[in-house]
Amino acid sequence: MSSKASHGQAVPTIDMQLLATLPPVELSSERITMRPYCAGDAGALFAAATESVATVGRWMPWCHAGYRPSDSAAWVEKCAAAWESGEEFSFALFDTSGRYVGGAGLNHFNRVHNLANLGYWIRQSRQGAGLAVEATSLLAHYGFTALKLTRIEIVAAADNSASRRVAEKAGAQFECLARNRLVIHDVPIVAAVYSLVPDRAV
Repeated sequence: MSSKASHGQAVPTIDMQLLATLPPVELSSERITMRPYCAGDAGALFAAATESVATVGRWMPWCHAGYRPSDSAAWVEKCAAAWESGEEFSFALFDTSGRYVGGAGLNHFNRVHNLANLGYWIRQSRQGAGLAVEATSLLAHYGFTALKLTRIEIVAAADNSASRRVAEKAGAQFECLARNRLVIHDVPIVAAVYSLVPDRAV
């Protein structure tokens, strides 16, 4: 299916039936491997989240001091269901030793304008090593090739300098500071909006 661009040129739109039939896939670089979450990942997710409350939790409210093993199990189940429906594609990240180091995913698909949001987080003990940059590059390539997206957005709190550096190192272009673009801990905040398009993806 396609829509018409401003000068009459046909551009693709997201094929939701295609998204709902995509099989699980493994993505890898020299330092990380990414794959869809499975039931056995809940324990590793819980351990990573509980060590990262001070850093990840500042920007992602789901990561808090009261986080429980049941929350991890519920997240893993949600990821599996969302993948099957084509609603979102969440990946667990592992280093070369097989240790769980964080998560990344494509979500908030806009069918009409053929775009999606890309998000990521890295456990506190592995932050600053460039793993999120590699995950972003792998995921963007997957989005452009397998999902046929024509735009991927990365939206980070304006003060989240670490997340913004990841976007910039992955080749994303800064577009604007958007007022009240995100709500974190029940407070609307300014967010930096970055974009990747196929000819700019790393």
